[in-house]
Amino acid sequence: MTTTVTAEALTAPSTPGTAVHPRGLPAMVRTALATLGTAVTVFVLATFATFALGTASGSNPAAVALGEVATQADVDRLNHVFGLDRPLLVRYVDWISHAVTGDLGTSWFTSIPVSDSVAQAFPVSLSIASGAILLALLFGFTGGVLAAVSRGGIIDRLVTLLSTVSATIPAFVAAIGLILLFAYAIPIFPVAGYVPPEKSFGGWILCLVLPSIALSLDAGADIARQLRTSLVGVLGENYIIGARVHGLAPARIVFRHALPIASGPALSALGVHAPRLIGGAVITEVIFGMPGLGQLANRAALQGDIPVVQGVLLVTILMVVITGIVINLIIARTGGTGRSAA
Repeated sequence: MTTTVTAEALTAPSTPGTAVHPRGLPAMVRTALATLGTAVTVFVLATFATFALGTASGSNPAAVALGEVATQADVDRLNHVFGLDRPLLVRYVDWISHAVTGDLGTSWFTSIPVSDSVAQAFPVSLSIASGAILLALLFGFTGGVLAAVSRGGIIDRLVTLLSTVSATIPAFVAAIGLILLFAYAIPIFPVAGYVPPEKSFGGWILCLVLPSIALSLDAGADIARQLRTSLVGVLGENYIIGARVHGLAPARIVFRHALPIASGPALSALGVHAPRLIGGAVITEVIFGMPGLGQLANRAALQGDIPVVQGVLLVTILMVVITGIVINLIIARTGGTGRSAA
């Protein structure tokens, strides 16, 4: 009993998540406010750049819709209907103010509300991105922990080799390779199409496996490398050595006391890769023939349907910003990169 108490006392000061500290709540609130302020700034700048690029594209939907026989007066009249004759800043403020209420405008060519089209495609892209993030965390943390606890051994070298190889394979190349492998050699998973979870949960999981793996390789490799490095450093700290001397189980030392502190750099790596995973989901779903935001944006771009393209980009930016907020708050809760390096 005495040994356990002494070991816990040695490890307690470095263990994240002790919210009983009187300054813990204000610090967390400050972190949340700072993160929110940064996220709002990034969102406004990114959406304005997206809107401005759509305007600078030179696409004139009125001229396309009316055809070559239309007069300039007809084109000007339809431009007025679309609101394209107003200043850029006025149009942006009007667009973003409607967007925050869920109104993303109307397609120039189909007259279908953009929000309806995005709502149909969004679950596909969200499923792929979420699956890729979960697999990246699974691969990265598993590999990083195994490499750190077997430092210098065969497992450590194998994880390092696999991480190096995985980091050099682009997602679209991995996607093509997985399609060839599982379409011909081992036909286990579907290589195209999408099954909604409400129709078949098992089918939904199966159709997400290959695109999620293709997307997660680079992020998982980076997370494994970062975690391995930081965990090796933490395992060499004096309080960890003291815990070993006082008889704490190795698994308890690693998962209860070392891993929460060492996870900061790995979570930061995930934050860097999150935009790539979300953006990559839009590209990967095209390769796998999945009707997500990528397919929707591709068709709209070919038609010059700017409202649809802007709507897809806005939702993608929002996904990236929200993911960044969540990751930053998790890093702050676990002690952050600075604490993990202490």
